[in-house]
Amino acid sequence: MDRHEVTESPAGRWTRPDDYLGAMARKRSSRRARRGRDRTEPESARLLLSTIPYLTLISLIGVLAVGIMVTDYPGSQPVARPPQPQPHEQGVAQKGWLQEAQRDFHR
Repeated sequence: MDRHEVTESPAGRWTRPDDYLGAMARKRSSRRARRGRDRTEPESARLLLSTIPYLTLISLIGVLAVGIMVTDYPGSQPVARPPQPQPHEQGVAQKGWLQEAQRDFHR
């Protein structure tokens, strides 16, 4: 490519950051001016997408809670008796068991 055919910008303007930012701002504002206004809300409420899933979820949680309460209620179950304590038995140790245990412990 021949250097004479290339047009150069006046005084090296393409290297300044202000020129880049100005061009970007102009491009953005022109895009916004051409664009139509978008609606942020639907024209009518969509019951199927907004309210019904939450009502269904809340009702399922309620049914689950009632089911847990019904199955957990004690009803007419008999009262459990406390366990009887085991009678204390007097034990008898062989003679010399303490010395034998001490000897095994110090090995």
